Amino acid sequence: MGARGSVATTAIAGCAAVAAGLHPPTGMVTETPDFASCGLPPLSSLVFGGHDTVDCPLPKRAEHLAAGGVLPHGLPSAVHAELVAADREIRPGGPLPGDTDGDTDGDAERHDDELIDVFAADIRDFVRRHDLAGAVVVNVASTEPAPDDDSLPPSSRYAAAALRAGCPYVNFTPSAGLHHPALAPLAEASGLPYAGRDGKTGQTLLRSVLGPMFLQRALAVRAWSGTNLLGGGDGAALADPATAAAKNAGKERVLADTLGTTPEGEVHIDDVPALGDWKTAWDHIAFDGFLGARMILQTTWQGCDSALAAPLVLDLARLVARARERGLSGPLGELGFYFKDPVGDGPSSLAEQYAELRRFAGRLRDDAHDRGARR
Repeated sequence: MGARGSVATTAIAGCAAVAAGLHPPTGMVTETPDFASCGLPPLSSLVFGGHDTVDCPLPKRAEHLAAGGVLPHGLPSAVHAELVAADREIRPGGPLPGDTDGDTDGDAERHDDELIDVFAADIRDFVRRHDLAGAVVVNVASTEPAPDDDSLPPSSRYAAAALRAGCPYVNFTPSAGLHHPALAPLAEASGLPYAGRDGKTGQTLLRSVLGPMFLQRALAVRAWSGTNLLGGGDGAALADPATAAAKNAGKERVLADTLGTTPEGEVHIDDVPALGDWKTAWDHIAFDGFLGARMILQTTWQGCDSALAAPLVLDLARLVARARERGLSGPLGELGFYFKDPVGDGPSSLAEQYAELRRFAGRLRDDAHDRGARR
């Protein structure tokens, strides 16, 4: 979902580049030794498609990203054929003009169930035509506001379509997706694995490391404030206060879970279009030391969101595909390492989350070895 956006384009181009040996798999945790022999699908076997409501072709989008320094110069040309092939598999998505958001009047309008059926049919057709072992549906579309009524927002329609098509689902955004109350029983009954939500790529990644540090050193955090400067589609989407609130909920949860309390302070998000796909995040942490000595830690994180997110998207697609093959179902709490607001049970500190992820890899590896021995 969001198949022509910056994150999806970077993931598709990056997968082709790494599979061809043009670039190393920097940032891909699944390409480190801890994940060898886990039975993960090789990058060269991945086939890309999806939905989007924008019509800018992937090759052109990749050229824009290269001009902005997100993709290496010359990479769009080097992987042009792969980008064209993926772009042919992108369907219009929805809602489109003329579709409704829950209103049932009008014969020409498509309603929730019809939209879900169309999306699910697209997914099943994609799997059939390419003779695939299966598909993983990943939401990398722009963040949407939290729903304020019982109607299904777009992210939840796509999540329902994934279930209807029999596909695992990953929500890399803070949007509702499978979190919508109407979908909880369907997800539970589906027998499918799912993971999310809201990929942890920058400021919150750092918070999940620093929070446990203060707690383990018995240093009292008095206040923790943050500011984000974002460009691109994320910056524009998060300029809406309701959308920003959905994003900030995950950031606040990390502090509450790692510190055991919620310190004073808020996170502010500012849209700076000139930054494009780059972002800057500042944190100001006020804490007390021995005998009440007052101290401050300030951090600055400057990064490219698409380049940080894309390798994680590829990791998650491979891990969840393998989990499905393994017969796992329900929320994959072991993948909390990747998310601000993870589904399922699990720790909040990054070190503990990584230990859980390694144990999960061990389960996949043991099964892969068992299958090899049976052959």
